[in-house]
Amino acid sequence: MLSYRHAFHAGNHADVLKHLCLSMVLEKLIEKDKPLTYLETHAAAGAYDLNTAMPQKNREYMSGISPLLASEVSSEAMSRYKALVARYFADYKYPGSPAVAASVLREQDKLVLMELHNTEFEILRNNMRRDKRVTLHHRDGIEGVLALSPPTPRRGIVLIDPPYEQPLEYERIATLIAQLHRKWPVGVIALWYPLLAQERNRAPAMLDVIARSQPASLFTAELWVEAQASDYGMYGSGMAFINLPWTVDEKIASVLPEIQQILAPDQGGFSHRWVLSPN
Repeated sequence: MLSYRHAFHAGNHADVLKHLCLSMVLEKLIEKDKPLTYLETHAAAGAYDLNTAMPQKNREYMSGISPLLASEVSSEAMSRYKALVARYFADYKYPGSPAVAASVLREQDKLVLMELHNTEFEILRNNMRRDKRVTLHHRDGIEGVLALSPPTPRRGIVLIDPPYEQPLEYERIATLIAQLHRKWPVGVIALWYPLLAQERNRAPAMLDVIARSQPASLFTAELWVEAQASDYGMYGSGMAFINLPWTVDEKIASVLPEIQQILAPDQGGFSHRWVLSPN
């Protein structure tokens, strides 16, 4: 479970979907003056130097954030995300979700970041050391987010972004979300998940279990950049939300066609739907 290093994948198509969606949710939440708490279960390094060995091995950012930065975009949300990333890209760095959240959030907001991997945690601590809004926890994020919820302030969002290295992780995440939603019913829960080859794709079953736990609502958005293989490979990814703020579903739906056209105009595709509509 501790072999995963996100630096190998920094800035890829999955990061683009995840961080664009995250930025749109946070932008909606900060429209109100009240402070909020941002929690993350698998914060990893927080930001990534793309000149280092791991990102350079497969250069996944070259088919993700790079073409997006080089493209003209029509939506304001995508323009703001591009501007956020461009500040890092000037030094050939890519902001992970902690850096994205820190860039969007305000002085009165809090960030609670969890990471278990020893090396990743030390890099995270170095990357976030100057931000007084940040509290770091060197711990298992699934255990940690339950222990720390509901947070203070109670208004806020949690990003759940595990590596999914083991099949049981899908079951663990579904159980976590049911428990977390009971403990923190007003919290926005954001879940990233991979879309894998047919023989390995456990995301649909996980989402079905989450839906059967009867959360207040459940919205999903998916982006794929190639055809689904039968045996191996990640062809896309998705984001699932409980308590998605009002109108953010429409904003996500509006940017998906543009992302797909930039990243995968030939073999790509997208979907968005309310699995469970808000009451």
